[in-house]
Amino acid sequence: MIKEGSSGKCGVRKNEAGVLYSLVYGRPVAASLDPVEKKPLYHFLPGTSSYSIATAGCNFSCGFCQNYSISSISPGDAGKSGSGELLPVDVVRNAESSGAASISYTYTEPAVFFEYALDTAKIAREKGIANIFVTNGYMTGEAIDTINPFLDAANIDLKYFDDELYRKSCGARLKPVLGSIEKMKELGIWIEITTLIIPGENNSAKHLEKIAAYIASLDKNIPWHISRFFPQYRYSGISPTDEEGLKTACRIGKEKVLNYVYPGNVGWENSTDCPSCGKPLIERNRFFLEKNLLEGDRCPACSCRISGVFRFPECQNPGE
Repeated sequence: MIKEGSSGKCGVRKNEAGVLYSLVYGRPVAASLDPVEKKPLYHFLPGTSSYSIATAGCNFSCGFCQNYSISSISPGDAGKSGSGELLPVDVVRNAESSGAASISYTYTEPAVFFEYALDTAKIAREKGIANIFVTNGYMTGEAIDTINPFLDAANIDLKYFDDELYRKSCGARLKPVLGSIEKMKELGIWIEITTLIIPGENNSAKHLEKIAAYIASLDKNIPWHISRFFPQYRYSGISPTDEEGLKTACRIGKEKVLNYVYPGNVGWENSTDCPSCGKPLIERNRFFLEKNLLEGDRCPACSCRISGVFRFPECQNPGE
């Protein structure tokens, strides 16, 4: 479908004599150490660090993109300002030396640098380091099957529960995103879901109820991160999400019997409480863990099991 000498929509693969070549392999535009809570993942190795990488490019064209400065640039421009060549073995070496418990493929969209992420994930697994996708979920089932033996967790954006809004605002479709969520859940990859609340688009009670009901239909223990929108990129004229809007979304999530609902970008009410007795178990200050009272994966007060991955079996740096 891509003509000879041309690149696709993402701008990261080029057709040369009938073969698609990656233009971003080993060429990250960002590489840094983050708390895993920043992904955000609250139920996967809490309190640990994740070495995070991204290349240029994205398969979406969201006007509200929070990382548009790197997702919308071309691989050529990225080469002028990126981190230089960083091959998979280098990424893993950096993760090891930094004490990271995981590597996150994040900031842009890991599906567009899939070959790079896959090769890195294979080496990371050999070293006992976990792998995380922070993704819009727009990838094929074949891609998920390919990464599955090496992928441990994913935070998936569920931006809307409306196909027309996906088409209009992202240049994409809803159904493949839902398919990715369901397939990752079925394969046993730990998943958490994030929705950016955009005033005037997906902040109505009806829309939020649809998202919350969908998540609950899969598993009421899937954490739902409700993130506050700030004006960015082509949405610079839209007001930020007010705190009342976030509180309404949290209330709707809990009414749909979701056990773990977290507001984002506000710094309040992001502790993990026991869904059985209500005891605060994991307390956070924004993206940083302050207290973890879990006994393994159990509430010390009532022995209720808390869903998540709280120790990676092969992890060399579990963050004790």
